[in-house]
Amino acid sequence: MATRVRRDPDVAKRLILEAASGLLAAGGPSAVQVRAVGAAVGVSDAAINHHFGTRDQLLEALLRFGGAKLRLELRAVLETWNDGPVDPAGLVHALYRMYADGYAELALALHRSGWRDPGSGMLNEVVDRLYAEARRHSAAGGRRPPSREDIQVTVAAMHQAVVMEPLFGDEFRRSVGLDATAADRSIEWWIQVLRTTVAAAP
Repeated sequence: MATRVRRDPDVAKRLILEAASGLLAAGGPSAVQVRAVGAAVGVSDAAINHHFGTRDQLLEALLRFGGAKLRLELRAVLETWNDGPVDPAGLVHALYRMYADGYAELALALHRSGWRDPGSGMLNEVVDRLYAEARRHSAAGGRRPPSREDIQVTVAAMHQAVVMEPLFGDEFRRSVGLDATAADRSIEWWIQVLRTTVAAAP
């Protein structure tokens, strides 16, 4: 007779969210069904519901899980800035990878259903570091630095564009005669915008 393995609740939740994240990346929010997640982990529907309640609550938890992963990636990017040049490429690529793995579509679906994110300031430290670097560049070159608000607006616009990229990027590019192969160029363009802003280029 098979012995039932009891997992620590936090471990069980993490395994469920990791499985849900894999389904999200493969098939979008519609693929994240309680039965499919349970099958991926090897637990019953009831076990999923025990830990998360309804499917909507599971999806909300999944979005928070993605946010926590993103914060870890952002921390890693900031660590590289401690040891080397403050280059925004790692920041833009980290954000893009996250949203391209289904989290942009998930956030939009939850927003349409009435869910709102009460959090704020996830990129505050990024703004502070970029602003400090801009001031350093300006002092070295004898130029007037951009304001902190300039950095905030630029980072916010980049963040918005990166979120929208997996959802509508191809459609917007087609509107000006570009095809899907220009997606990487769009991401690189935002990297260059941030580099130029931080460098306080005239």
